[in-house]
Amino acid sequence: MSTEVITTISPSTNKPILTRHGLTDSEVALLTALSTQAFNGFRLKPLEDRQVIVKRALKLISDRQDVLARELTEQMGRPIAYTAKEITTAVARGEYLLRISSDALKDTQGEPEKGFKRYIRKVPVGPVLILFAWNYPYLILVNSLIPALLAGNSVIIKPSPQTPTIVEHVQEIFAEAGLPDKVIQYFHCGSLTRLESVVRSPQINLICFTGSVAGGLQVQRAASDRVVPVALELGGKDPAYVRDDVDVKWAAEEIVDGAVFNSGQSCCSIERVYVADNIHDAFVSAVQDVLKGYKLGDPFDQSTNVGPVVSKKSAETIKAHIKDAIDKGAKDLTPENESFASPPACGNYIRPTLLINVTHDMDVMTDETFGPIIPVMRVGNDEEALHLMNASEFGLTASIWTKDTARGEELAEHMEAGTVFVNRCDFPSPDLAWTGWKNSGKGVTLSKFGFEQFVKLKSFHVKQYPS
Repeated sequence: MSTEVITTISPSTNKPILTRHGLTDSEVALLTALSTQAFNGFRLKPLEDRQVIVKRALKLISDRQDVLARELTEQMGRPIAYTAKEITTAVARGEYLLRISSDALKDTQGEPEKGFKRYIRKVPVGPVLILFAWNYPYLILVNSLIPALLAGNSVIIKPSPQTPTIVEHVQEIFAEAGLPDKVIQYFHCGSLTRLESVVRSPQINLICFTGSVAGGLQVQRAASDRVVPVALELGGKDPAYVRDDVDVKWAAEEIVDGAVFNSGQSCCSIERVYVADNIHDAFVSAVQDVLKGYKLGDPFDQSTNVGPVVSKKSAETIKAHIKDAIDKGAKDLTPENESFASPPACGNYIRPTLLINVTHDMDVMTDETFGPIIPVMRVGNDEEALHLMNASEFGLTASIWTKDTARGEELAEHMEAGTVFVNRCDFPSPDLAWTGWKNSGKGVTLSKFGFEQFVKLKSFHVKQYPS
């Protein structure tokens, strides 16, 4: 047995709740060899058979949503009132990918010419390594797992140590649905050295990573000595711009939700808010009113809508961003709220925090915070807002809030982000490409384009034999 013991710490209590063991060198080698062997059989299954398996598995996930949701709350701290929704959304996303898979994976015909047949076939790439994060584990995993399997690949999955049971359930469910043995395998790992040995395996033909920029760069470096595609979905510092024509109460409710939901622990949560100068004060007042209705507390309490952040380290980073901002002139205008003043004592509880007078000299406006912070900055016009929104190393999503949707679309054309919203935020839509610009990543999941990284193109050029 591996000597590496991986411990999951509860965000709510900071006490150990689970342990798992890592792999030995021989187990790593066996893992990739078995994945190759499984792929060589699974790739020959007709797409229709693979679709039946995926459909059954999604139904089983849906049937078990209450159990899966409770484990999510225990392991990563999201309030129990919301965790079941992740399961239902993940299933709906998987069902969409299933519906479009026949079209997405079909052959492309060449130009017609008498005596010739030419076409392009999409063939599976081979064993795929999926490394995924803890903050929305089912949603993130579905993005890669479902198209990978439908395309005919085998997969090896490494979960975050924070949410280790997700892969165990997924493997069991797909086996019950009829997936051949070893097409899905998983391993637990806390050691970068051990992870790199899997990444470097010549039997891995695609690597899909979702997580931090630092983690993604480590994986990319580990894979850099061979020719293998690496898809990265990384961090964000996603901006929102509130124009002066909006109903400030409505905009405040939407933006607080986009910034605070899941304790702000989303790659596409709102982390910067730019507000037209002439409605700034009214918007700030509306945000205060919204925050008065939020409850920070025990995630197993059905009335809680903000739980703990994932770890002590995360809490320290968020507090450091707040302190840096205040030290440089920002003001904390968070309203009085009994739950904010007295959260449970032992967990990593961070109150939703409203900051004004922020500038781009502050970490809270430039570095990913990944916490329930709402920094609000005045802007004089659309051009200033666009400039500041684009002044970031990240480019995952951006949102514009306005009654003039035509103007919103026009402004969105100039945004440097993979997804732009008008009057919405924090919503990866399964029919649209999910892709990061700049340091937010590379590669695509979701939509018909989300299948492309899981296939290789093979061109067939057939000339009729002369009679």
